[in-house]
Amino acid sequence: MTLRLLRDLDGIAVEIHEATNERSAVPVLLLHGIGGSAATFSGVAPQLAAAGWRTLAWDAPGYGASRDPESAVTGEDSPGAYVDLVGGLLSALGAPRVHIAGVSWGGVIATHVAIRHPDLIASLTLIDSTRGSSVTPERAASMRERVSELADLGGEAFAARRAPRLLAAEAETAVLNEVTRQMAAVRPPGYAGAAEMMAQSDTGPHLSQVSVPTLVVVGDEDRVTGVEESRLLAREIHRAEFALIKRAGHAAIQERPEEIASVMDSFLTQADSMSS
Repeated sequence: MTLRLLRDLDGIAVEIHEATNERSAVPVLLLHGIGGSAATFSGVAPQLAAAGWRTLAWDAPGYGASRDPESAVTGEDSPGAYVDLVGGLLSALGAPRVHIAGVSWGGVIATHVAIRHPDLIASLTLIDSTRGSSVTPERAASMRERVSELADLGGEAFAARRAPRLLAAEAETAVLNEVTRQMAAVRPPGYAGAAEMMAQSDTGPHLSQVSVPTLVVVGDEDRVTGVEESRLLAREIHRAEFALIKRAGHAAIQERPEEIASVMDSFLTQADSMSS
Protein backbone atom coordinates (compact mmCIF):
# COMPACT_ATOMS: atom_id res chain seq x y z
CA MET A 1 0.00 0.00 0.00
CA THR A 2 1.39 3.41 -0.97
CA LEU A 3 0.21 6.92 -0.18
CA ARG A 4 0.34 9.83 -2.59
CA LEU A 5 -0.77 13.39 -1.99
CA LEU A 6 -2.04 15.13 -5.11
CA ARG A 7 -2.42 18.91 -5.09
CA ASP A 8 -3.14 19.75 -8.71
CA LEU A 9 -6.65 18.46 -9.34
CA ASP A 10 -8.24 21.85 -9.92
CA GLY A 11 -6.85 23.04 -6.62
CA ILE A 12 -8.15 20.09 -4.59
CA ALA A 13 -5.68 17.95 -2.65
CA VAL A 14 -6.39 14.24 -2.45
CA GLU A 15 -4.69 11.57 -0.37
CA ILE A 16 -4.61 8.35 -2.37
CA HIS A 17 -4.13 5.06 -0.56
CA GLU A 18 -3.32 2.44 -3.18
CA ALA A 19 -4.46 -1.11 -2.48
CA THR A 20 -1.75 -3.75 -2.73
CA ASN A 21 -4.17 -6.43 -3.87
CA GLU A 22 -6.93 -4.41 -5.48
CA ARG A 23 -10.31 -6.12 -5.26
CA SER A 24 -12.38 -3.67 -7.26
CA ALA A 25 -12.03 -1.21 -10.13
CA VAL A 26 -14.33 1.16 -8.20
CA PRO A 27 -12.43 3.28 -5.66
CA VAL A 28 -13.73 4.64 -2.35
CA LEU A 29 -14.01 8.44 -2.02
CA LEU A 30 -13.96 9.78 1.55
CA LEU A 31 -15.41 13.22 2.39
CA HIS A 32 -14.58 14.72 5.80
CA GLY A 33 -16.72 16.78 8.14
CA ILE A 34 -16.90 20.55 8.65
CA GLY A 35 -14.17 20.55 11.31
CA GLY A 36 -11.82 18.04 9.70
CA SER A 37 -9.67 17.32 6.66
CA ALA A 38 -8.33 14.28 4.82
CA ALA A 39 -6.45 13.53 8.05
CA THR A 40 -9.81 12.56 9.60
CA PHE A 41 -9.44 9.25 7.75
CA SER A 42 -5.87 8.48 8.84
CA GLY A 43 -7.12 5.48 10.79
CA VAL A 44 -9.73 4.15 8.35
CA ALA A 45 -8.20 4.77 4.90
CA PRO A 46 -5.10 2.56 5.37
CA GLN A 47 -7.26 -0.27 6.66
CA LEU A 48 -9.60 -0.05 3.66
CA ALA A 49 -6.57 -0.01 1.35
CA ALA A 50 -5.11 -3.04 3.13
CA ALA A 51 -8.44 -4.80 2.58
CA GLY A 52 -8.15 -4.18 -1.17
CA TRP A 53 -9.94 -0.86 -1.71
CA ARG A 54 -8.22 2.00 -3.54
CA THR A 55 -9.10 4.86 -1.22
CA LEU A 56 -9.24 8.60 -1.97
CA ALA A 57 -9.61 11.18 0.82
CA TRP A 58 -10.06 14.80 -0.23
CA ASP A 59 -9.30 18.05 1.48
CA ALA A 60 -12.44 20.03 0.64
CA PRO A 61 -11.89 23.51 -0.84
CA GLY A 62 -10.49 25.75 1.89
CA TYR A 63 -9.30 22.79 3.96
CA GLY A 64 -5.90 21.19 4.42
CA ALA A 65 -3.73 21.43 1.30
CA SER A 66 -6.59 22.52 -1.00
CA ARG A 67 -6.93 26.08 -2.21
CA ASP A 68 -9.68 28.31 -0.87
CA PRO A 69 -13.08 27.91 -2.54
CA GLU A 70 -14.59 30.03 -5.27
CA SER A 71 -17.58 32.24 -4.42
CA ALA A 72 -19.98 29.66 -5.92
CA VAL A 73 -19.89 27.56 -2.75
CA THR A 74 -21.58 30.38 -0.81
CA GLY A 75 -24.01 31.20 -3.62
CA GLU A 76 -27.69 30.40 -4.10
CA ASP A 77 -27.01 26.72 -4.85
CA SER A 78 -24.14 25.93 -2.51
CA PRO A 79 -24.99 22.18 -2.44
CA GLY A 80 -24.89 22.10 -6.24
CA ALA A 81 -21.48 23.79 -6.26
CA TYR A 82 -20.05 21.05 -4.02
CA VAL A 83 -21.68 18.34 -6.14
CA ASP A 84 -19.99 19.87 -9.18
CA LEU A 85 -16.65 19.88 -7.36
CA VAL A 86 -16.98 16.18 -6.60
CA GLY A 87 -17.92 15.46 -10.21
CA GLY A 88 -14.94 17.45 -11.46
CA LEU A 89 -12.64 15.65 -9.05
CA LEU A 90 -13.78 12.24 -10.26
CA SER A 91 -13.22 13.32 -13.84
CA ALA A 92 -9.69 14.53 -13.00
CA LEU A 93 -8.96 11.24 -11.24
CA GLY A 94 -10.30 9.19 -14.14
CA ALA A 95 -12.85 7.53 -11.86
CA PRO A 96 -16.24 7.30 -13.62
CA ARG A 97 -17.86 5.79 -10.50
CA VAL A 98 -16.98 5.60 -6.82
CA HIS A 99 -18.18 4.19 -3.56
CA ILE A 100 -18.69 7.47 -1.68
CA ALA A 101 -18.52 7.83 2.11
CA GLY A 102 -18.98 11.03 4.07
CA VAL A 103 -18.69 12.06 7.70
CA SER A 104 -21.25 14.60 8.98
CA TRP A 105 -21.05 17.50 6.46
CA GLY A 106 -19.24 15.16 4.08
CA GLY A 107 -22.20 12.81 4.31
CA VAL A 108 -24.55 15.61 3.31
CA ILE A 109 -22.39 16.31 0.25
CA ALA A 110 -22.36 12.59 -0.55
CA THR A 111 -26.16 12.42 -0.25
CA HIS A 112 -26.57 15.34 -2.65
CA VAL A 113 -24.28 13.58 -5.14
CA ALA A 114 -26.27 10.35 -4.82
CA ILE A 115 -29.53 12.24 -5.42
CA ARG A 116 -28.36 14.46 -8.28
CA HIS A 117 -25.90 12.13 -10.03
CA PRO A 118 -26.63 8.50 -9.11
CA ASP A 119 -24.67 7.41 -12.18
CA LEU A 120 -21.47 8.47 -10.38
CA ILE A 121 -22.16 6.38 -7.29
CA ALA A 122 -21.80 2.64 -6.69
CA SER A 123 -22.73 2.92 -3.00
CA LEU A 124 -23.27 5.50 -0.26
CA THR A 125 -21.96 5.43 3.32
CA LEU A 126 -23.14 8.07 5.79
CA ILE A 127 -21.16 8.34 9.03
CA ASP A 128 -22.57 10.43 11.90
CA SER A 129 -24.38 12.46 9.28
CA THR A 130 -27.61 14.38 8.88
CA ARG A 131 -30.13 15.78 6.42
CA GLY A 132 -28.50 19.21 6.74
CA SER A 133 -29.25 22.34 8.76
CA SER A 134 -32.11 23.69 6.66
CA VAL A 135 -34.56 21.33 8.37
CA THR A 136 -35.53 24.36 10.51
CA PRO A 137 -34.81 28.10 10.14
CA GLU A 138 -33.26 28.07 13.61
CA ARG A 139 -30.72 25.38 12.71
CA ALA A 140 -29.82 27.14 9.47
CA ALA A 141 -29.26 30.43 11.32
CA SER A 142 -27.19 28.69 13.99
CA MET A 143 -25.00 27.08 11.35
CA ARG A 144 -24.35 30.43 9.66
CA GLU A 145 -23.53 32.01 13.03
CA ARG A 146 -20.64 29.58 13.44
CA VAL A 147 -18.73 31.44 10.73
CA SER A 148 -18.67 34.60 12.86
CA GLU A 149 -17.79 32.54 15.93
CA LEU A 150 -14.72 31.13 14.18
CA ALA A 151 -13.68 34.61 13.00
CA ASP A 152 -14.15 36.14 16.46
CA LEU A 153 -12.46 33.40 18.49
CA GLY A 154 -9.77 32.20 16.11
CA GLY A 155 -9.15 28.58 15.26
CA GLU A 156 -7.57 27.39 18.52
CA ALA A 157 -10.20 28.84 20.86
CA PHE A 158 -12.98 27.77 18.50
CA ALA A 159 -11.68 24.20 18.51
CA ALA A 160 -11.13 24.16 22.27
CA ARG A 161 -14.79 25.13 22.74
CA ARG A 162 -16.30 22.72 20.24
CA ALA A 163 -14.07 19.65 19.91
CA PRO A 164 -14.79 17.98 23.29
CA ARG A 165 -18.48 17.68 22.41
CA LEU A 166 -17.60 15.56 19.38
CA LEU A 167 -16.29 12.63 21.40
CA ALA A 168 -17.69 9.97 23.69
CA ALA A 169 -17.52 10.48 27.43
CA GLU A 170 -14.56 8.12 27.87
CA ALA A 171 -12.65 9.05 24.72
CA GLU A 172 -8.87 8.83 24.85
CA THR A 173 -7.01 12.08 25.41
CA ALA A 174 -4.87 11.46 22.31
CA VAL A 175 -8.00 11.29 20.15
CA LEU A 176 -9.38 14.51 21.67
CA ASN A 177 -6.07 16.23 21.04
CA GLU A 178 -6.05 15.15 17.39
CA VAL A 179 -9.67 16.16 16.79
CA THR A 180 -8.94 19.54 18.41
CA ARG A 181 -5.78 19.98 16.32
CA GLN A 182 -7.63 19.31 13.08
CA MET A 183 -10.46 21.68 13.95
CA ALA A 184 -8.02 24.43 14.98
CA ALA A 185 -6.50 24.26 11.49
CA VAL A 186 -9.82 25.02 9.73
CA ARG A 187 -9.61 28.16 7.59
CA PRO A 188 -12.49 30.68 7.53
CA PRO A 189 -13.09 30.52 3.73
CA GLY A 190 -13.47 26.75 3.78
CA TYR A 191 -15.64 26.83 6.89
CA ALA A 192 -17.86 29.57 5.43
CA GLY A 193 -18.52 27.47 2.33
CA ALA A 194 -19.27 24.38 4.39
CA ALA A 195 -21.60 26.26 6.76
CA GLU A 196 -23.55 27.85 3.91
CA MET A 197 -23.89 24.50 2.17
CA MET A 198 -25.26 22.97 5.39
CA ALA A 199 -27.59 25.95 5.95
CA GLN A 200 -29.08 25.39 2.49
CA SER A 201 -29.43 21.62 2.87
CA ASP A 202 -32.40 19.51 3.81
CA THR A 203 -32.09 16.22 1.96
CA GLY A 204 -35.04 14.73 3.86
CA PRO A 205 -37.67 15.12 1.11
CA HIS A 206 -35.32 13.47 -1.39
CA LEU A 207 -33.96 10.53 0.61
CA SER A 208 -36.43 8.14 -1.02
CA GLN A 209 -34.75 8.95 -4.35
CA VAL A 210 -31.43 7.41 -3.24
CA SER A 211 -31.22 4.29 -5.37
CA VAL A 212 -27.77 2.92 -4.53
CA PRO A 213 -26.86 0.52 -1.69
CA THR A 214 -26.51 2.62 1.46
CA LEU A 215 -24.91 2.14 4.87
CA VAL A 216 -25.65 4.49 7.78
CA VAL A 217 -23.14 4.43 10.66
CA VAL A 218 -23.32 6.37 13.91
CA GLY A 219 -21.59 6.45 17.29
CA ASP A 220 -23.92 5.52 20.13
CA GLU A 221 -22.84 8.67 22.04
CA ASP A 222 -23.17 11.13 19.16
CA ARG A 223 -24.36 14.38 20.78
CA VAL A 224 -24.09 16.51 17.63
CA THR A 225 -26.24 15.01 14.89
CA GLY A 226 -27.49 12.21 17.13
CA VAL A 227 -28.43 8.57 16.81
CA GLU A 228 -32.06 9.30 15.98
CA GLU A 229 -31.06 11.43 12.99
CA SER A 230 -29.04 8.52 11.62
CA ARG A 231 -31.92 6.15 12.24
CA LEU A 232 -34.13 8.53 10.25
CA LEU A 233 -31.67 8.47 7.35
CA ALA A 234 -31.58 4.68 7.40
CA ARG A 235 -35.36 4.50 7.59
CA GLU A 236 -36.03 6.92 4.73
CA ILE A 237 -33.41 5.53 2.33
CA HIS A 238 -34.73 2.38 0.70
CA ARG A 239 -33.17 -0.77 2.16
CA ALA A 240 -30.35 1.12 3.90
CA GLU A 241 -28.25 -0.80 6.39
CA PHE A 242 -27.67 0.63 9.87
CA ALA A 243 -24.66 0.17 12.17
CA LEU A 244 -24.28 1.50 15.72
CA ILE A 245 -20.70 1.92 16.92
CA LYS A 246 -20.36 1.44 20.67
CA ARG A 247 -18.46 3.86 22.92
CA ALA A 248 -18.15 6.46 20.16
CA GLY A 249 -19.39 9.99 19.67
CA HIS A 250 -19.78 12.22 16.63
CA ALA A 251 -16.09 11.65 15.86
CA ALA A 252 -16.58 7.87 15.71
CA ILE A 253 -14.44 7.71 12.56
CA GLN A 254 -11.45 8.74 14.71
CA GLU A 255 -12.46 7.07 17.96
CA ARG A 256 -13.24 3.63 16.51
CA PRO A 257 -11.49 3.39 13.12
CA GLU A 258 -11.09 -0.40 13.29
CA GLU A 259 -14.79 -1.02 13.83
CA ILE A 260 -15.83 1.42 11.11
CA ALA A 261 -13.32 0.03 8.61
CA SER A 262 -14.60 -3.48 9.29
CA VAL A 263 -18.25 -2.50 8.85
CA MET A 264 -17.43 -0.59 5.68
CA ASP A 265 -15.37 -3.43 4.21
CA SER A 266 -18.26 -5.88 4.62
CA PHE A 267 -20.74 -3.42 3.15
CA LEU A 268 -18.52 -2.42 0.24
CA THR A 269 -17.88 -6.03 -0.66
CA GLN A 270 -21.62 -6.69 -0.88
CA ALA A 271 -22.36 -3.43 -2.70
CA ASP A 272 -19.56 -3.99 -5.18
CA SER A 273 -20.88 -7.41 -6.11
CA MET A 274 -24.32 -5.90 -6.70
CA SER A 275 -22.99 -3.17 -9.01
CA SER A 276 -20.64 -5.32 -11.08
